[in-house]
Amino acid sequence: MVKSDMSGAPFSYEGLDRVIHEKARLGMLTSLMAHPKGLAFADLKQLCALTDGNLSRHLQVLQEAGLVEVIKGYEGNRPHTSCRLTRAGRRRFLDYLSVLERLVRDAATAAGREPAPLGRLGVLST
Repeated sequence: MVKSDMSGAPFSYEGLDRVIHEKARLGMLTSLMAHPKGLAFADLKQLCALTDGNLSRHLQVLQEAGLVEVIKGYEGNRPHTSCRLTRAGRRRFLDYLSVLERLVRDAATAAGREPAPLGRLGVLST
């Protein structure tokens, strides 16, 4: 007998947001989550091992989705770009992590393994 939830499709994981789920953007959002005041473009580029072009394109997608804010200005006479999560972006990312946590728990249960205990933010810890 197949166990079902309210939607009838318990393994559809509708909350795995495609905007967030892409590998580079997932890394970018995780980096920004760890730095609530934001990060300089160069620092985010280094943390995520991306090229200028790749980072710019992914930032554009995240900005259009309302997940990040890109701030352009000057430090001295030099152009400076930084970015940070928006309030809505932080909430949406935490919602995404909750769905991802459920997926990991379901997979561990299906494999006959006990999932790791919850971490401080309600997500799995290692």
